[in-house]
Amino acid sequence: MRQTLQSAALTLLFGAWIASASAQGDAKRGQYLAKAGGCLACHTEQQKDAVPFAGGRALKTPFGTFYGPNITPHPEAGIGRWTEADFIRAMRLGERPDGANYFPAFPYPSFTRIPDADLRDLWAYLRTLAPSSRASRAHELRFPFGWRLLVTGWKWFFFTPGPFVNVPGLTQIANRGAYLVQALGHCGECHTPRNFLGGPKRDRFLAGGKGPDDKRTPNLTPTRLKKWSDEELKEFLLTGATPDGDAANETMDEVIRNTTSQLTPGDMAAVMAYLRSLPPLPDEPR
Repeated sequence: MRQTLQSAALTLLFGAWIASASAQGDAKRGQYLAKAGGCLACHTEQQKDAVPFAGGRALKTPFGTFYGPNITPHPEAGIGRWTEADFIRAMRLGERPDGANYFPAFPYPSFTRIPDADLRDLWAYLRTLAPSSRASRAHELRFPFGWRLLVTGWKWFFFTPGPFVNVPGLTQIANRGAYLVQALGHCGECHTPRNFLGGPKRDRFLAGGKGPDDKRTPNLTPTRLKKWSDEELKEFLLTGATPDGDAANETMDEVIRNTTSQLTPGDMAAVMAYLRSLPPLPDEPR
């Protein structure tokens, strides 16, 4: 009964979007949103002269290796035959155009919070990309994690669809930062520890732990960041340089290069304000 009600609610939610999605997206603004969302990294192979957004990036997890798909407008290899509604369905509900589940390695649990206007702008930008005929690589997952039907159960426990809602008690600028961190930037996908089912430990949001490719991700709550001044934190997000003269690791360096350093000054300030507002949490045990 509960699953039936949830399914009906999702259908109504998606239908409401279709009814309101009449405005044309702004591709230029969508380009900025794609940078803030880090789309390039997951959808571009990690090698010299790789075609942007043509897929192939490997993501190693305890369940196997996922490969980012081609999201250029190529009609066969990419998403050229998708409609805007197909794109919204993928981002909002984690479903393919044929209704099958996407694996949550695609961070739709965060992207579901992106509002309609931003989703339309993102879609408009993706339609401007040069089509690439590079075929998406199939995931290499351990049995039985390749069964998409199992994701229905995972969603039941760990996925709540719907756009971002302002956090009570936060300032306007901090709420903008909350949106960038929680939804568009999907920082919690890597910086929030997970349980044995791959579900995020919600009471440990942004506390760090074991991330993709079996690498440790740092605690982003004030437990760690309180040691840094605003200028030091800003410098790190712009250049990757730490206050003690160290530098960001390879993965975070790419995030800084393609994403955080591309933020407007206002959005940079918003992200910092939100991170400062978080409750301090102890580091995740190794």
